[in-house]
Amino acid sequence: MLLLQLSLSTVFSQSPKGDNVLPFATPESQGVNGAMMTHAIDSIARLGIEKKAYPGCVVLIMRNGKIIFEKAYGTYSYDDPTPMTVNSIFDMASVTKVAATTLSVMKLYDEKKIRMDATLGDYLPWVRGSDKENLNVKKIMLHEGGLVPTIMFYRKLVDTTTKTPSPEFFHSDSSAEFGVRVARNLYLKSDYWQTMNKEIAESKLTTPATYRYSDNDLIFMGDIIEAVSGLKVDQYADKNFYKPMGLTSIGFNPRNRFDTNLVAPTELDTYFRHQHLRGDVHDEGAAMFGGVAGHAGLFSSAESVAAVYQMFLNKGKLNGKHYIKRRTIKRFTSYNSPISTRGIGFDKPQRDNLTRKGNPYPSRFASSKTFGHTGYTGTAVWADPKYKMVYVFLSNRVNPTRSNELYTYNIRGAIQDAAYRAIQPELRVIKKWERVKEGVGK
Repeated sequence: MLLLQLSLSTVFSQSPKGDNVLPFATPESQGVNGAMMTHAIDSIARLGIEKKAYPGCVVLIMRNGKIIFEKAYGTYSYDDPTPMTVNSIFDMASVTKVAATTLSVMKLYDEKKIRMDATLGDYLPWVRGSDKENLNVKKIMLHEGGLVPTIMFYRKLVDTTTKTPSPEFFHSDSSAEFGVRVARNLYLKSDYWQTMNKEIAESKLTTPATYRYSDNDLIFMGDIIEAVSGLKVDQYADKNFYKPMGLTSIGFNPRNRFDTNLVAPTELDTYFRHQHLRGDVHDEGAAMFGGVAGHAGLFSSAESVAAVYQMFLNKGKLNGKHYIKRRTIKRFTSYNSPISTRGIGFDKPQRDNLTRKGNPYPSRFASSKTFGHTGYTGTAVWADPKYKMVYVFLSNRVNPTRSNELYTYNIRGAIQDAAYRAIQPELRVIKKWERVKEGVGK
C-alpha cells in the first residue's frame, strides 16, 4: 500500500502547470502496476545519470489517453545543481521530422496539396534541372531517394587558421546583411540559405530505391510545406496544430517563445560556435537555416509532444477537435516499404523484435503498430495503438559532449520495456513468452 501511495504522489506532485491539455489518472485505473513501473523507471533513469549518459531527463507515460507517469530526474548540467523539471523544454532534434514536418505534410496531404506520387520538381523550382527533380515524394519520406545522409554546411565557413567562423559570412551583431541567428553573438549572412539549397541540389546522388537515412530528405519536405502553404514549417505547425491544441511549450527558436531558464542546455560547441548552447538548436544545419528546418529545430516539453502523439492515437482528434483524417494516420504510420521498417516520415519497430538478439528497437515489446522517432540529442517519442500507450523520453545527452552511454546502456529502450512490463493483464502474456524463450515450461 505504501508503494502505491508513493507511486501516486510521484505522478501527481509533478503534474505540469503548463499546457494542461491532457488528463491524469492513476496507473492502476488504466490497468498498469504503478509501483512496479515507478521502481523500474527510477532505477534505469538514475543509472543513466550515474553512468553519465545525460545530466537529466524527463519520462512520461500515457495509457488510454491519460498521463499515468511523469517524472524528472537529475539536473540541467553536471556542474549545475538546478533540477530538471517536468516543464523543462528540450531540443527534440530529429523528433522534429515527425512532430512538426510529417505532421504538417499529413494535413496538406489531407487537403490534396501534397501528393505522395509527385516529384520534388513538382513543388520546388530550384531543384528542376538537377538529378533531384524527379525524385518521388513518398520515397523521400521513406529515406529511399538516394540522398546523402547529411551535409556539413558549416565546415566551409570556418577559418582553417583561426578555427573560428569566417568574418566573411558571420558577424557578431544582427543586421540586414547578417540576419540569421546561429548562436549567441553569431549571425550568418541573410541570403546564405540559397547557397545551402544549391549544395543540397548539387550533392551526390547515391543509388535510389535503397534505404539511407538522410536529414536532407526532410529538409526537402520542409521546403515543400512552405512552397504549397506559404508558411515555413514552424509557422504552419504552430497555426494548424500547436495553438489550436493549446500547446504552449512546443515550437521552434525557443528564445523567442519560452523562458530560457526552462530550456535544457545541449553541447559545449568547441568546433563551430564556440559556446555552450542553450536555446539555440544543436544541429548545425538547422541553426544555419535560422533555427527552422524540416529535419531539426523543434523544442518541446514532454507533455506538449505527448499531446501530438495522443492525437495520432485518437485517430486525428484531441479534446473534441479533428486535425488529421483517420485513414491518413493509418497510411503514414504503417510499414510502407519492403526494404526498411519505415512508415511515411515515421520510424517503426524492427519486425523481429521478440526474437532478435541484442537490443530490440525501440523496445522488445512494442507492437508492429507502433510508430515514432528518436532524436540525436537524446530524445524519443513512441505511440503504440495496440496498448494505447504513448512513451516520451527527453534528455540532453549531448551536454556537455556527445556521450554514447545512452546507447551503451540502452536507456530509452529499457525504460520503454519497463512500461510494457507493468501493463496488466498483457503483462502475463509477456511473462509467458519470456518463460518460453528461457526454455521454461515448453
